[in-house]
Amino acid sequence: MLLSDFDYHLPDDLIAQEPLPGRDGSRMLVVDRTTGRWEDREFRDFPAYLKPKDCLVLNDSRVLPSRLFGRREHGTGRVEIFLTKPISSDGLTWEALVHPGRKMRTGERVIISDDLTAEILGRAEFGERTVRLHAAGDLISILNRVGHMPLPPYIRRPDTLADRERYQTVFARELGSAAAPTAGLHFTPEILEACRAAGASVAHITLHVGLGTFQPLRSETLENVHLHKESFVVPPETTKAMEAAKRVVAVGTTAVRAIESDPAASETDLFIYPGFRFRRTAAMLTNFHLPKSSLLVLVCAFAGRELALEAYRHAVSEKYRFYSYGDCMLII
Repeated sequence: MLLSDFDYHLPDDLIAQEPLPGRDGSRMLVVDRTTGRWEDREFRDFPAYLKPKDCLVLNDSRVLPSRLFGRREHGTGRVEIFLTKPISSDGLTWEALVHPGRKMRTGERVIISDDLTAEILGRAEFGERTVRLHAAGDLISILNRVGHMPLPPYIRRPDTLADRERYQTVFARELGSAAAPTAGLHFTPEILEACRAAGASVAHITLHVGLGTFQPLRSETLENVHLHKESFVVPPETTKAMEAAKRVVAVGTTAVRAIESDPAASETDLFIYPGFRFRRTAAMLTNFHLPKSSLLVLVCAFAGRELALEAYRHAVSEKYRFYSYGDCMLII
């Protein structure tokens, strides 16, 4: 199965650069896997698609201000460090992307602020770096002050103070993601209350979004793809709620990967592609994803490749807004 089979054309002007004024103001393309049809709706209609004894599963991971800018200790060159995953028990050693990476040798230090420096410890398989942070105080407090929200590169502007709120879901609790679980960005407290009023239970998982979610795939043959591991937790109460439900509605591809992984594990590198047998997910809300990405491949595995790509072409023709701050798709 080839990655090139999961491609589509997207005009640049359909890539959302800013969030809409209201979180719940997005459009929603509803795709029915049984009939092979779709309809154009609004996200505010989402609770109407829920039924009594549905279980709505949300990823409550919170985005860390993980993009850091500094300078080389012995020079003036600007360095960007993008923290993607903590790999030490004290939370100070991280997997990171560093730019310009080739110029940064093991042992070099980057001055980020008066109270934060980073030391390059080593290089990983695909060019990531291992960095050790040296903080004069609580690291999270310092990151909240000097770090930047890690907006994806297709948002061609610097992050702003507004992104501190809008690039987080309203139910974000567990700090640790290097990117937002974007399907959840549409929800407001009022929409969540309407979901409960429709008879659905609301449960949470935590999957900290990292390289396994947003790194480009490096193999043209899907069977040879290996994703980076991401930490996740499916609490016992969520498992119990899913088992009691008639239908599990997953919000986002990260929620799907969490509930389809082994709940006894603490990390997952699950890559879902066509042919995968979904054990729990019966419906999914998701944003529109990049061509030839693991996320689009997952959507095609759930909806069927031809139906999903046909729906994407419809979304392009109807000028839906794409990607993180864009519109969404409900697959039932």
